[in-house]
Amino acid sequence: MQEKIKWSTFLKDVLICSLGAYGGPEAHYGVFTERMITKKQYITEEELGEYIALTSILPGPSSTQTIISIGYKVGGPVLGFLTLLVWALPIVLVMTGLSFMYQFFINQDISTEILRYIGPMAVGFIGVAAYRIGRKVIRNYLHIVLFVLAIVVTFVYRNVWVFPSLLLFGGIVSLISSKEEDVWHKVSLKPPYQYLIIFGVFAFGLLLGVVLFDGMLLWLFERFYRYGYLIIGGGQVVVPYMYTDLVEVNMFMSSEEFLTGFGLVQGLPGPMFSFSAYAGGMAAREGTALFQIVGGLLSAFAIFLPGVLLIYFVLPVWEQLKAIKGLKIALKGITVVAAGLIASAGIVLMRESGLSLENFIVVIVTITLLLSKKVPAPIIVVLALLAGALI
Repeated sequence: MQEKIKWSTFLKDVLICSLGAYGGPEAHYGVFTERMITKKQYITEEELGEYIALTSILPGPSSTQTIISIGYKVGGPVLGFLTLLVWALPIVLVMTGLSFMYQFFINQDISTEILRYIGPMAVGFIGVAAYRIGRKVIRNYLHIVLFVLAIVVTFVYRNVWVFPSLLLFGGIVSLISSKEEDVWHKVSLKPPYQYLIIFGVFAFGLLLGVVLFDGMLLWLFERFYRYGYLIIGGGQVVVPYMYTDLVEVNMFMSSEEFLTGFGLVQGLPGPMFSFSAYAGGMAAREGTALFQIVGGLLSAFAIFLPGVLLIYFVLPVWEQLKAIKGLKIALKGITVVAAGLIASAGIVLMRESGLSLENFIVVIVTITLLLSKKVPAPIIVVLALLAGALI
């Protein structure tokens, strides 16, 4: 199938995903399910579940790594990199521009009421994604228990370590409960070590560089690269680190400026890590306009880079390791837990959006439209924005 897929067609679908991907990583998975699986069948739901489970335990932007993995499967590392550019560049450019427009937004007192239905709409996307993935991977009562356990635990405990721990727990439980024999055997692995070497060279080289040399752009590159490899859990998790570093310690911007930018990115499509372009631009605003633009773009590139290098290193090995029966068995439990994590995120987001009647109506309408398969995801987003503007 991959030989018949035109890269231009695939990248057009990636752009559609980018323009319709509101609400954070879990909601993005709903968009991926709708476009990449239901509409175009680039991958299967089982494969998407595997990618979600894999990227959930890796540092970096999980939804970005997931869509890069899809591009890698369709056309290899080059298409994977092009997928990153098409997926992230539109919102990165917008957020870089918004680093210039903060004062404009404040002066004009622009209302955010138009965005009030985006949250519950995203819950609908999340619900459909959890349903479609869960329908494929839940096969017995043990899977149901793992699915419910993942929802309950991650609803109560939102710590970063909980997510990879639960995925590992799901794999171990699946292995222990299996009655199959001879599940482990050797396979020949040929990891692409060059990506891991590049990852390490950047990490240690940048640390050394900021010690030896003084420069704002070098500092931004090192700091945002560090954010990229220290964070597991996506854009929401990286914010406390960035806030402490950029606002409280180095005072590149005020708390209000930081939170305004983060609020804006909530209402825009694309990866949450694109907030780095705004934060980097604001940190570099003491220089010229060109310096500020470079600061924003460089910060965004730096925060995405570690995740790309890590997923490129892991993916080929992942495909080889899946041939081991024991890992296949463990993967069943891991993907069930991953579906539970998505469902839990939907519940949490619904609570944060507000448990009002109108929000429930938006969720139900979104789910109905998605399951009908007659209304594209971007149209649903537009309808949510229009409803926010008109009602």
